[in-house]
Amino acid sequence: MNQVKDLLFEKFNIDEKALNLVNDAEAQLKESFGKYDEIMEYNQYKVLSAFQKNNIQDRHFSWNTGYGYDDAGREAIEKVYADVFNTESALVRNNIVNGTHALAISMLGVLRPGDELLAISGTPYDTLETVIGIDGRGQGMGTLADYGITYREVPLNDDGSINIDLALENITEKTKMVHMQRATGYAWRKALSVDDIGNATRKIHELYPDIVVFVDNCYGEFLDMKEPSDLGVDLMAGSLIKNPGGGIALSGGYVVGRKDLVDMISYRLTCPGIGGECGLTFGQSRAILQGLFMAPKVVNGAIKGAALCGKVYSELGFKVCPEANDLRSDIIQAVQLRTKEALIAFCKGIQAAAPVDSAVTPVPAPMPGYDDDVIMAAGAFVQGSSIELSADGPMREPYNVYFQGGLSYEHSKFGVIRSLDELIKEGIV
Repeated sequence: MNQVKDLLFEKFNIDEKALNLVNDAEAQLKESFGKYDEIMEYNQYKVLSAFQKNNIQDRHFSWNTGYGYDDAGREAIEKVYADVFNTESALVRNNIVNGTHALAISMLGVLRPGDELLAISGTPYDTLETVIGIDGRGQGMGTLADYGITYREVPLNDDGSINIDLALENITEKTKMVHMQRATGYAWRKALSVDDIGNATRKIHELYPDIVVFVDNCYGEFLDMKEPSDLGVDLMAGSLIKNPGGGIALSGGYVVGRKDLVDMISYRLTCPGIGGECGLTFGQSRAILQGLFMAPKVVNGAIKGAALCGKVYSELGFKVCPEANDLRSDIIQAVQLRTKEALIAFCKGIQAAAPVDSAVTPVPAPMPGYDDDVIMAAGAFVQGSSIELSADGPMREPYNVYFQGGLSYEHSKFGVIRSLDELIKEGIV
């Protein structure tokens, strides 16, 4: 340990107080870390089983050209994803540009004019508000509202759980899809647990078997021994540059669920009559499959880093969500920093911890889909990859920062160290 300390002092000029605070917090989390390791081991073997069941071979990493007909790699990827998430079908494509795109094609692919979308986890995160057309956002861009699809929402309970009784009361004959967002976005709440999602799904299907239950699974994959799709969810979507890409996939998103629904979504991604039968993987099949194989271990490091961040900053008197030892259902740790100076300093520390672009200074700036300026710190091998170490937050009171990622626990831990080191050196802590 002394050698590690000496290296951090010599190479990074880390303040000894920052290092001691982080190491003390780490020592208090051994029991929680043991639970995360057990979940990781289970999911690693689950993923391995899906690879072997589908007989993944070297030929699946080859290029195709043109339309992508008979792309063996693409077909293999989608079979593996369907098995990992225990669903009938999967659409896994590198031309799904982000998680919001995966969610958008799912909604626009399934919903029709006159249908209603009911969100029962409160208001979705900012970028999805434009997809839906909430309060006129995105008008004329092809939002759900533009197509005559209505939207209503039900708030969560005060403890962050789903208010299923109120949700059931709000279902009408127009309700076609019920949406749940597992992760927090920029809200100050815990992520929805898999069991809470499963309980809500069961009660909805008992009374309304034809309603499509759709879960935004971004940031949540491999944090439990179950996924929402194991508990009856009809449809689920996420991003490959978050958890399931393992930091290796270069781009893409996924949709998994009932085959009839996934087929409808594939027609939205490409066009009616073509669907998922075309589409090149552009040589990414190896990266997508290798990333998925590595994902349980990578996610394990990220969730430990998030717990460590929460523990360190709560010990310093900052409000954190979730608490360090709480059940976690996404990789995000929120810290209420109280001032814009602290938010900027935290992000400067995360940027300085990066392997790429560590000399860049993050500054607040406008971001598409967000009302406030946002500060973002990320020096990643894959741009925008939030399974890699990153932090961001909107420049509004109470100046919450959202910390996530790290391709290894050690790097996530170093992010916590550098963020605290920056706050100390700027006299904020």
